[in-house]
Order: sequence, then C-alpha cells, then structure tokens
Amino acid sequence: MSAILLLSLILTGSVAAGLLGSLTGLGGGALLVPMLVLLFKFDIHHAMGASLVSVVATSSGAAIAFLREGYSNIRIGIFLEMATTLGALCGAWATHILPTHIVAIIFGLVLLTSAALGARQHHDAEQSPPQGLAKRLRLFGTYPTRQGPSAYAATHIAGGFSIMYCAGVLSGLLGIGSGVVKVLAMDRAMRLPFKVSTTTSNFMIGVTAAASSGIYYRHGYLNPALDFPVMLGVLAGALLGARLLSRAPVRALRILFTVVIAVMAVEMIYQGAAGRL
Repeated sequence: MSAILLLSLILTGSVAAGLLGSLTGLGGGALLVPMLVLLFKFDIHHAMGASLVSVVATSSGAAIAFLREGYSNIRIGIFLEMATTLGALCGAWATHILPTHIVAIIFGLVLLTSAALGARQHHDAEQSPPQGLAKRLRLFGTYPTRQGPSAYAATHIAGGFSIMYCAGVLSGLLGIGSGVVKVLAMDRAMRLPFKVSTTTSNFMIGVTAAASSGIYYRHGYLNPALDFPVMLGVLAGALLGARLLSRAPVRALRILFTVVIAVMAVEMIYQGAAGRL
C-alpha cells in the first residue's frame, strides 16, 4: 500500500471516528484504536498515543461549539475532572507495566461494555431543584430544548465522582477519552439530561487525555507521523458532529456505533488472547 493511500484511509477513518465520537459523547478513541491496530496493523501503544492526541483535539474543537449552544456545563465538568485527572495519571503509569495482549483484552472488554450501554434505550430522568452538595457547589444549570430553556441539577454527587475516577483510569490505561463511563456517571448516576451529559463529556475527555499524554510521550508512544493525520481527521469529524448534534438522528448513530465497536471488541479480545498483538 502506498504512503498516500495509507494516509488517505487513516484520514477517512479518523473523520468517521471523530464524527461518531462527537455525536454520541463516547469519544472517537473507542473506534480509532481498534481501527489502527486491526486494520492498519499499528502497535497498540502507538495507536493509543495517537488516540490521546486526537481526543485532546476532539474536545478542543467540539467543546467550544457545544458551550456556545448552551449544552455543556463547564462547572460540573471541572469539578468532576479532579477525579478523572488523578485516575488518568494512575492508568497511564500502569500501561507501561502491563503486557500488550493484556491491554488488548482489557480494551476489548471495555468496548463490549460500551456497546452494551450504547444499545440501551435512554430516557431523561425527571428533574428536581438542586439540593445538598449540588446546591452548595452550584452543580446545576439550564439547556436549550424546543420548548425553551430547561432546568436541571446534579444528584448523587459522591457516586458520580467515584465513577469518574474509574473513567480516568481507563482513559490513561487504554488511550481513550472513556466517554462511555463519563456519560454513564453523569447520565445514570447524577441524573443529568442526556445532551448535557454527552456534551460535558466531550469537554472533559480532552482534559483527561492531556493529563496522561505526557506519560505516553515519556515512554515514546507518541509518533508525529501517525498522530498528526489522525488528529486532523478526528478534529474535522468532531467539528462536523458539533454542527449536526441538534438535528442528527443520534439514536440511529448510537446503534451504528454500538455494532461497529462490538465487532471490533470481539476481534481485539481474540487477537489479544491469541498473543498476536
């Protein structure tokens, strides 16, 4: 395969990963890493390094648009980042210790979990006025709907904070934004509206990835020749996703995303168990 063709395919795949990751709030790394490892045969650590760089670009590109449209809650995001950043540093440190095939199996299991959660029907929880810790920390806000601004407030703060630490560990360990766990914490545990959860997740994944990318750089897992085209493609897809969010059939996209990552998850687990990665 020629270098130009390889570059074109990587760019195309990165745009698709960034688009789906932006629209679903799950982050493009869930699709990007198995694509680079299984289709283009890159080393899994270098694929995860490229994913971390692209996650920072995705977050930077999409977060501004989501904030302008009134979906993201930066105060909630910054509060929860205290947990995810600590977890990301712990996870990135562990990556250099664990064997490659073990990392691949863990990655596949996380993808299967993402697929299972993505397939579940979602309904926004009924909102109530802010109480307790949410009221003291001002973890509430409004977001735009067709009927006008709708108020919401976070609940179960301690449980959501704990889940965010786990999300950070997975991000650093696997080189992904771990958006699926972040969305799970905000959507299921803290009872935030779905679009608030996904857009705030998009803001947070960049901070989490930046925290662990320095450790990846120290271990030599960042390759500019791979990272740069991946970053450009994912950023383009993320910006496009931010423009399409308000009118895109997100449910249909989540089903497509779920099917793709489920297939890649099974392949990653098989390849890791067989010692081929």
